[in-house]
Amino acid sequence: MFDIFLDPAVWASLATLTLMEIVLGIDNVVFISVIVSKLPEPLASRARQLGLALALVFRVLLLLVLTWIIGLSQPVFAAFGHDFSWRDLILLAGGLFLIYKATYEIHHTIEEPHETDLKAKAQAAFGAVIAQIIVIDMVFSVDSIVTAIGMAQHVEVMIAAVIISMGVMYVASGSIAAFIVKHPTTKMLALAFLLLIGVTLVGEGLGFHIPKGYIYSAMAFAVLVEATNIFAMSRKKARGAKS
Repeated sequence: MFDIFLDPAVWASLATLTLMEIVLGIDNVVFISVIVSKLPEPLASRARQLGLALALVFRVLLLLVLTWIIGLSQPVFAAFGHDFSWRDLILLAGGLFLIYKATYEIHHTIEEPHETDLKAKAQAAFGAVIAQIIVIDMVFSVDSIVTAIGMAQHVEVMIAAVIISMGVMYVASGSIAAFIVKHPTTKMLALAFLLLIGVTLVGEGLGFHIPKGYIYSAMAFAVLVEATNIFAMSRKKARGAKS
């Protein structure tokens, strides 16, 4: 079973697929980081860890039912000149959910209630946060696994790539979440990313292929601009403190 990992070609496939899974998993990490940011730290850490653990479980389980996953790409019905598969419907529903959630959170951030009210409701919100993470984990898992099937031939390689990528995201998620909390403007940027990702998923579900390179390039440029802005503000505060 593990003899395939002695093949250098398999190692190359594993490295490529792991990198791709990490890139695809960025959306998942951003969503989880934003959605748990309203919870107090002990609950936020638990929700983030549970969310990523569930994402790993969903991906491994879906990999073990490859035949069913491949079948998701088969047309179920046709409408408006497009053949819709179950994958299309899942991506469409997930995209609409992300658009709704990002719009709601943007409104909620602008019209933010008092901090005391948020903390009082935090315990009750924990279950709702986990439910939302489960829904979006399932959506991102389908897209991730369909990509994995197209890039690798061995299930063992796919599972290894998913486990490694989720480990990397698990380590990075805490820093990303802490950064979003420390710099409130980045939360709005992350919500804009979720809105962009939601529109992309809806487009994919409707049959419009949107190259992921364009999406991630735009996101990377926005992050670079925000990082420059944060650095400039930090320098300005440092000068003010000295004077």
